[in-house]
Amino acid sequence: MIGKCKAIAHGSTALDYIFREGKLGNRLAFHNLCSREPKAIYEEMKVVSDYNSRCRNKFLRIEIGIAPQDEKKLSVSELMWITHLFAKQMGLDNHQWVAVTHKDTDNRHIHIIANRISLYGEVYDTTFVSNRAARVAEEISREKHLTIAKEVKAKKQHQEPKASPIREQTKQQVQQICYALLDKYKGMGISGHSMFLYELNKNNIIIERMKNKQGKVYGLKFSYCGQTFKASEIGREFGYHSLQKNFEIANKAETKETITKAHTIADKTTKNKVQSGTGYQLVPPSRSYIPPTKTNESSAIAQAVGNVASTALNAAEEMISGAGGLINPQTHGDDYAETVWQRKLRNQAKKKKKRGRGI
Repeated sequence: MIGKCKAIAHGSTALDYIFREGKLGNRLAFHNLCSREPKAIYEEMKVVSDYNSRCRNKFLRIEIGIAPQDEKKLSVSELMWITHLFAKQMGLDNHQWVAVTHKDTDNRHIHIIANRISLYGEVYDTTFVSNRAARVAEEISREKHLTIAKEVKAKKQHQEPKASPIREQTKQQVQQICYALLDKYKGMGISGHSMFLYELNKNNIIIERMKNKQGKVYGLKFSYCGQTFKASEIGREFGYHSLQKNFEIANKAETKETITKAHTIADKTTKNKVQSGTGYQLVPPSRSYIPPTKTNESSAIAQAVGNVASTALNAAEEMISGAGGLINPQTHGDDYAETVWQRKLRNQAKKKKKRGRGI
């Protein structure tokens, strides 16, 4: 017997799967549940799981595999007892869970879908939960004198290979020839690729392309001495795409060298064309456009600006003089009256200078 456990988020999908027609065998247990149908069971579990909003994977999916030689020994009642014992040793007494058997495969197996949130709002710890499930399954197997998964795996490791020795010898010969030729012509571009295929054909090794229904190549097939091998059996380097990459490396290096040579030649030609004193110009001097200076327009603009400034100064003086008693220099002292008088004199001097320049 073997046990597996994993935390999942899609509880409704898992429940629909284990209750699907054609797969469902026996309904073993409904622990802390009143409902018997998948949708109602999910809604009942969701009421409890909604108390914890931080947990993402709120369900547990557990699978218990029964060895073929143990199926005849175990009745439905014994399977129910094993399920309850498994859930108890996994610490699911205060959790909601449902267990059923499946009959869709050759080996009978048990599915358990459990609510990870307990009835008290506690989250089930899933640290090394898969190892925990395997250990519990092994303990129950020893107690019930059932087949242990570890012992079956240990026996399979010591079994002799099923492949014929003649096929293995032929495969080793093909591997030796292919790897020797790949090391010889690797990184030599298209010529190396063609020589690689020529040498293989010379050694009576035929390569065929494997195509799908749409006519696209998806792999290679090697034939030698009446034996056929897939490219993956010979080595990773001999797949359809990986074999081409082994010869494309040299082509990329060659193209880089040609590009660098072209750049150096272009730089030399541009340096020779540039004359001393002229510098690098985007537009030739003969085609460059220099806008003519218009002295009349600039003088007219300056005169208009001066007129606007003088009118603004005059308006300010009129506002100060017309204010009369509102702005009395004497109320602020002699210093304030002196500064106003000096400012007025400076403005008058500026007006005279502008008139003298003809602005």
